[in-house]
Amino acid sequence: MGSTLFIVWRESVEAMLVVGILHSWLKYNAAGAAGLRALGLGVVCGIGLAGVLGWVMVAAQDELSGQALEWFQTGMLLVAAGLIAQMVLWMRRHGGAMRKTLHADLSTAMQRSGLWGIATVAALAIAREGAETAVFLYGVSLEPGSSASVLLGAMLGFGLAAFTAWALGRGLRFLDYRRFFALSGWMLLFFAVALLVSAVDRLIGAGLLPALVDPLWDSAWLLDDSNRLGSLLAALVGYRARPSLMLVGVYAAYWLLMLRVMRPARRNA
Repeated sequence: MGSTLFIVWRESVEAMLVVGILHSWLKYNAAGAAGLRALGLGVVCGIGLAGVLGWVMVAAQDELSGQALEWFQTGMLLVAAGLIAQMVLWMRRHGGAMRKTLHADLSTAMQRSGLWGIATVAALAIAREGAETAVFLYGVSLEPGSSASVLLGAMLGFGLAAFTAWALGRGLRFLDYRRFFALSGWMLLFFAVALLVSAVDRLIGAGLLPALVDPLWDSAWLLDDSNRLGSLLAALVGYRARPSLMLVGVYAAYWLLMLRVMRPARRNA
């Protein structure tokens, strides 16, 4: 449940901040009440689009079986891991200019298409956040024994996100949004590698990747990934008590790449 709660919390906070930014721009510009209604319509449509994506993924799984289902689920794990990493990197590079970018997009859309333009910008912004959340939750639900806790975690995460967005909007110093996105970004990268590890496990099990050495070590005497704490670490950071050499290599390569791309750019002297 912990990974579900965090993902919904993080993504919902971002979506709520997007709505808040658009609302503040419309409130002090010429769009008036009609513009705010268009914003509301866009938010509802965006949530609907994300819901459709979630339904499509579940429906596709119900129609598949055997090897096709295994391929689909493995592919979704890889897509979810890739989307999380991409989102964190995008926020790191463009998060500081998010308000300015949204204002510019909204101004252009309003000039070109009026109220429909406002609704479209809002719908696309919310649909993007909602679609990412749907993919992430689908990936988390593929973890053993996690499906029962997904709904509860999602509800708690959304409630926590509403409080966090309110606190950020009030400007509480301990909830500075830059620090929030930086810290939560690193936590999301751990979730991403956990999903990647699950996908690699499936590929090794299907014989599509060699294990090389299996197991490379056995730390089950210290912490077994089948008990409560071990399974939690497996879901949150990709811990394995008996990893193969291939799995360790993929894990190490992932973090070497992430540390390299997340490294602060050097300032010119």
